[in-house]
Amino acid sequence: MANTKWVVDAAHSSIDFSVKHMMVAKTKGTFQKFDAAVEADPADLTTANIEFTIDVSSIDTRNGDRDAHLRSADFFDIEKYPSLTFKSTKIVKTSEDEYDVTGDLTMHGVTRSETFAITFEGQGTNPWGAEVAGFSGKGTINRSDYDLTYNAALETGGVLIGDKITVSLEIEASREA
Repeated sequence: MANTKWVVDAAHSSIDFSVKHMMVAKTKGTFQKFDAAVEADPADLTTANIEFTIDVSSIDTRNGDRDAHLRSADFFDIEKYPSLTFKSTKIVKTSEDEYDVTGDLTMHGVTRSETFAITFEGQGTNPWGAEVAGFSGKGTINRSDYDLTYNAALETGGVLIGDKITVSLEIEASREA
C-alpha cells in the first residue's frame, strides 16, 4: 500500500514527558495542543513522512506556578520560541511492529537529530466507518542539548532538575477522507 495522509485525533492522543526532580522522584507533564502531518503506510512505516508541531504554551504539569515558570525565559521562553517541532529524516524497522524514527527536533531555537522507538499498535475501522491506526513511542533527550539549563543546587548535593527528559507518545490517527 502507498503512503496516504493521516489526521491525528488529539482527543485520543497525547505527548507526555517526565523529568527527575530533586534526584529522587519524577515530575510528569503533557502538552495539550499539538498538530501533525503524517503520510504513511501503517503496515510499513519506513517510507513515512512525519511532522509534529507542539504549542509549548500548552504545557501542563498540574501546577500553575511551575507551568508559568516553564513558559518563562528560564526554560522554554515561549515569547521567543512558541513551538517545538519534529520532522522525520530516517525510519528503520527494528522488528515486526517496531521502528526507530529519527528526525530533526527543534526546541528553544536549537535543532538536533533525535531517535524515538515507535510501535505500530494496530489498525481498524471506527464506529463511523473511518480507518484508524494507533502508535506509541518513547525516547529520551537531554534538555541541556537545547540550551535549557536552568537548575538549582541542592543542599544535600545534586541538582533540583534532571537533564534527561523521557518523552512518551500515544497517537491515534484516521486516514484522511
